[in-house]
Amino acid sequence: MRRVALGLVGVALAPTVAHAAGASHAAVVDKGALGLGPVPLVLAMAALSLIPFALLMMTCFVRISVVLSILRSAIGAPQVPSTQVLTGLALVLTLAVMAPTAERMLAAASPVVSASDVAGADLSNPRTLAALGTAAARAKEPLRDFLLKHTSARDRATFHALALKLRTPEERVGVTDRDLAVVVPAFVTSELRRAFEIGFLLFIPFLIIDMVIANLLLALGMHMLSPTTVSLPFKLLLFVVADGWALVVRGLMESYL
Repeated sequence: MRRVALGLVGVALAPTVAHAAGASHAAVVDKGALGLGPVPLVLAMAALSLIPFALLMMTCFVRISVVLSILRSAIGAPQVPSTQVLTGLALVLTLAVMAPTAERMLAAASPVVSASDVAGADLSNPRTLAALGTAAARAKEPLRDFLLKHTSARDRATFHALALKLRTPEERVGVTDRDLAVVVPAFVTSELRRAFEIGFLLFIPFLIIDMVIANLLLALGMHMLSPTTVSLPFKLLLFVVADGWALVVRGLMESYL
């Protein structure tokens, strides 16, 4: 998990470090204990705030969390498991799936700068910022490969065309369908589509149970008894007998192989 967090930090810092490298040539006053001036310090704090965004939009968290939420709705118990439990489970599965990618990111960045060098370096030094920028640029390539692997070609083509339309003819030079500005929204769209497809398949058996219970109650004349209340124990029994959690978790993780 530590490696995953370090890898995501590197990706989140990539654009900020590149920007801070140019800003560091300006006059910096009142350096703190970390050797940072006001502007680089603000940029570093802004980079840290991007970590949750990177975790949500550039990992498998979207698909896993949506599928688990749909599964809870299909069972018919909107408060069980709680949102905190589902979010925690989605986060744990995300860390497990993204661990190999994070290890490749760290392996790509380690030849440029090691963790000890970063800890003791003066971040106001342009050379240090340049080294961090190079390390971040190398670290993002394994992540880009992961995003491309799980992004449909149709979504990539759609967002590539949109990216070209939003730019002037001069700005379109060099814009490809491998740019993160194109790949990230295409990846999120593909993940949402895939999550809804899985959620639809999970919904079917529970929907059948609801329909059967509703017809039985109607045939028995029990109009005042809620079909949802009666069907909930049967859906829970079906889910437990089928070892549903293990099947869902394994299926989600295997979908990224």
